Amino acid sequence: MKAFGQAVSAEWVKIRSVRSTVVTLGLFAFVALGLGWVVANGFSAGGPATDALLPVFFGLLTAQLVLVTFAVATVGSEFSTGTIRASLAAVPSRGRLFAAKMTLLGATVAVAALVVELAVFGLVRLMLGEAAAPLDEWWTLESLLGGWIHLTLLSVFTAAVAVMLRSTVVTLSILLPVLFLSGQGLGNLEAIKPVVQYFPDQVGMVIMHLTQPGHPQFGRDYGPWEGIAILVLWTAAALAGGWFAMRRRDA
Repeated sequence: MKAFGQAVSAEWVKIRSVRSTVVTLGLFAFVALGLGWVVANGFSAGGPATDALLPVFFGLLTAQLVLVTFAVATVGSEFSTGTIRASLAAVPSRGRLFAAKMTLLGATVAVAALVVELAVFGLVRLMLGEAAAPLDEWWTLESLLGGWIHLTLLSVFTAAVAVMLRSTVVTLSILLPVLFLSGQGLGNLEAIKPVVQYFPDQVGMVIMHLTQPGHPQFGRDYGPWEGIAILVLWTAAALAGGWFAMRRRDA
């Protein structure tokens, strides 16, 4: 356990000593808050109360592109630059090194996502006033919790994929179009929706009230927590694949 703690500490030194960490996470906050402000500024009350969550999650889900880029680059850069060899020399146990990387990355993203999500929610509440999503309703708290889990798990998922592919550029070239461009843009086409609705970036939409089961066009075939469970399975599969790749391949 002590050896694992030391490996996590070493990963923390790597993350906090790189200037891009502050820049990227700062950009994540800027995009989420900025888009939240823009959407809230044009929001017109009168629809379902849950519509008041749209300004919150529109900004966050757009900004998650930055968060995913941070997660992939944090892990993939070591393979691209060859510094993974030094990491393996310091932590010979590849399984321990992989676990430390994923644990520290997940914790970093979880903290950043929670802080930014609450900041965006507070900003939107301030702007919408009485039309904002009420804090004393379970569906509001459930959405915030689900959105936080979605952002955290999706980042860990993409980081694990980066370990499998061992390249930041290749990973982002595959994931950004597949998960976000095709998923968000084409995911509601009847011909492919039965498959795309189960993509990792899509399964959190129900709990964030950006869609709902049974909707004729945008509906999903699962409920809010079923969607989160699917994302857990995606993340677990990616972690298993990353662990296997780290143990079996040369640096």
